[in-house]
Amino acid sequence: MTVQEEQPKPLLLPEPEAAFDDYFQDADALADSPVAWQLESNATLLEAVRLLLQGSSALARLRVWALLLLVGQGKAFLSRDELTRLFYALRPEAADAVIKRFRDAGLLSWDESQRQYGVTALAQQVADLLGRLAEPVEDELAGLLSQVVGADQLGLLRGNQVHMLQAQLVRLHHEFSDAIASGSEFRLRAARERYDRAARLIDRASSTITTIISHAHGERALEQAARALGLAQSRLLAMAAQFNRALQQVDRQRVTLGTTGITSTDVKRWLQTQTQLDRLGADVLHHPVALAALSPHDMLDVAEAEFERDRPQALRDEPLPVAQAAPVGDLTAVALPQELAALSGLLAQWASDTSTDNSAAARAVQEALLADVGGVAARYAQVAYKAQLLPLLGDAQAQDLPGATGELARQPWRVQWHTDLAAQEHPAVTHLSSGQLAHVSTTHPTQSS
Repeated sequence: MTVQEEQPKPLLLPEPEAAFDDYFQDADALADSPVAWQLESNATLLEAVRLLLQGSSALARLRVWALLLLVGQGKAFLSRDELTRLFYALRPEAADAVIKRFRDAGLLSWDESQRQYGVTALAQQVADLLGRLAEPVEDELAGLLSQVVGADQLGLLRGNQVHMLQAQLVRLHHEFSDAIASGSEFRLRAARERYDRAARLIDRASSTITTIISHAHGERALEQAARALGLAQSRLLAMAAQFNRALQQVDRQRVTLGTTGITSTDVKRWLQTQTQLDRLGADVLHHPVALAALSPHDMLDVAEAEFERDRPQALRDEPLPVAQAAPVGDLTAVALPQELAALSGLLAQWASDTSTDNSAAARAVQEALLADVGGVAARYAQVAYKAQLLPLLGDAQAQDLPGATGELARQPWRVQWHTDLAAQEHPAVTHLSSGQLAHVSTTHPTQSS
């Protein structure tokens, strides 16, 4: 027993005289559609556009041309003679047919008392709707951005306009992604030029887009559209790095043909200009490769030269060198700068002077830093080095070290810096932070038992 498949029923459309809701399975669905409600509100405008474009393509183009010329002439009322002069390039029967269609569509009105035609407000609306047909062909993104920016400035922005702009940004993102994934240099460069134009347009309208996103609260459709628009904008602007990486990869793969300066890109561009690629190798195939024959004396000369030419000698085993005595040397330690010992000796001398005279319990820092070294005025580097040594005074860890560093740390002096600068009469230092070296007792009282 076989089951026969059910054949689909033919689609029966209502007659042209049927109502708009007859084309829907559920006529009540129109009540919930805001677009259908807007179309019903603009039924007069829609009917005027239908009457204007009814007929062949040539007639529709003629009526649009005449309407845009009529609205663009700047007069609201025209006599029959002015209308004839306006359409002077048309044949009389064509001009009469256009004027009659304008009157049937409500685009022109006739005032019997004034004997003149009037351009209606409906004609202005239809001309505004079809005005982009007379503008230069431009990027779709530029037109959508101009509509959104203009509507936002007038406070007439709607969510569907923002959705159209967001859809165009998503469409551009997919086109640019396909161009990057293709790896074609020419497609990449063409897409990069288009991306740069789109980025400049978005940059010019970025303030308006930011305003739309920030002031979209309150209207749910506009708020959702604004969020989607912001996401699409950020995704599109983030593709600049992907384009740079793809173009850098293409540049690395480009090959230069010898020393001619001709690259593989130039060869591809030249091949694209050729209309019949199959004929490029026609002359080459007519001359097959022939076997080159050599005379016996030529082969003999080559063989003799090959046997007589110098060849590198093979490596031979060589014995290891004999043992040699190591040279006698001495181990010497690195000497510390003499400024360290000089500063330690100066502080020790001051400590002995303080034990006999208590009035010298404090010394100026300048006396220790600017003291002569070996009878010669200290240089700037020597003064800076001694200034770095002063924090070692009283350091608990440095006091346990042997040598000159530990001796300096065990000196009974402590440095106290001040915040003011003091002028100095010195050939290498003009100003120095003021401070003093305070003497401390090296003996500590023992605790009584």
